[in-house]
Amino acid sequence: MSEADARTGLAPSLALPDTAGEVQTLPMPGEAPATVVIWTCNHCPYALAWHDRLVAVANDYAEQGVGFLAVNSNDPERYPADSPEAMRERVERERWPFPYLWDESQDAARDWGAQTTPHLFVLDADLRIRYEGAPDADHRDPSLNAAWLREALDALLAGESPLQDHTEPVGCSIKWR
Repeated sequence: MSEADARTGLAPSLALPDTAGEVQTLPMPGEAPATVVIWTCNHCPYALAWHDRLVAVANDYAEQGVGFLAVNSNDPERYPADSPEAMRERVERERWPFPYLWDESQDAARDWGAQTTPHLFVLDADLRIRYEGAPDADHRDPSLNAAWLREALDALLAGESPLQDHTEPVGCSIKWR
């Protein structure tokens, strides 16, 4: 996160192509009650284990106007399963309910301070980061149902602050060039 963004608590900008080549951005302030930005990838066992829970949250909160964006910043030379082509094939096969963005330069991951896959950032309507970290306490336990993410979203939608604003992100490290 840039020094200015860290001072204001605002999320860094984000403008990246999705798997169809369309550039996706964060909503304008006030356009969505909350937005979730998820760093993820195609090969990490943690990201894969949490994926269905994150899709369920996106589906459960869609009617309330919560937006979701997934971002892949991994080096596809070292991890071909994370290439733009593999991303496109996965989205088409699994019919994702949110855009999957390609951070070819890895600048977005650096700007946001993304560390792992997954690494979640929950933004309020003013694009302030209100929760950052893992979806829930254990990627191996689907019954946890992305509880930390749901708690943060429920609080924001109720006009309150999340009970916790940070947990340690857990997963595979971003695969830097």
